[in-house]
Amino acid sequence: MIRLSVNINKIATLRNSRGGDNPNVVKAAVDVQRFGADGVTVHPRPDERHIRYQDVFEIKKIIRTEFNIEGNCQEQKFVDLVLATKPDQVTLVPDAQGQITSNHGWDTIRYSDYLKSIIPIFKKAGIRVSIFVDPIIAMVEAALLTGTDRVELYTEAYARGYKNNRKEAIHPYLEAAKKAKDIGLGVNAGHDLDLDNLKYFAEQIPWLDEVSIGHALISDALYLGFENAVQLYKRQLV
Repeated sequence: MIRLSVNINKIATLRNSRGGDNPNVVKAAVDVQRFGADGVTVHPRPDERHIRYQDVFEIKKIIRTEFNIEGNCQEQKFVDLVLATKPDQVTLVPDAQGQITSNHGWDTIRYSDYLKSIIPIFKKAGIRVSIFVDPIIAMVEAALLTGTDRVELYTEAYARGYKNNRKEAIHPYLEAAKKAKDIGLGVNAGHDLDLDNLKYFAEQIPWLDEVSIGHALISDALYLGFENAVQLYKRQLV
């Protein structure tokens, strides 16, 4: 079974737009687990424009599934947060300062030395490490040398190409996932996966460990209901 981790950043964005504490982010984390999600993902950024650093500490207290914290490990504040809260997994994303959303994976060749230096810090604390990569064989192969446990395939290009030619869109992801499997890396995936394209992705790469989905699921929940949205996404992974 492929695990579904729900990114609740958009809940925090809605809260922050009005101030106060409605909707309550911690309650959302409690409920998303109760509704059947296998984990909760958050992606705090330095400006705290959605998930706040204090949210992460509060969410950690109520986690009973898996907790995944994504972020830019080149920010010392992020590293300190992860080490203080000790999630089950940290996903390292090469975001630039002020970036609206993640839009590319690590160049695991160019940044090999850096990744080799930062990844052991998390692993020493007992935290599983996943790094965001594009579906390029060379990037996956170089990822192994960094010491990471998993790679997360950045799926925007797949989502963009799915409606025109899904076989063509999935091809580089299938090849990258096969390579990861062959060399002993776990495989996660995320970014722009939704109810239209998720099932095919999961069918083609059934050894996926986890998908992390936030924007599409929360958007669908506005129409479908939060619990129903979680369950509909789960069904795409069976």
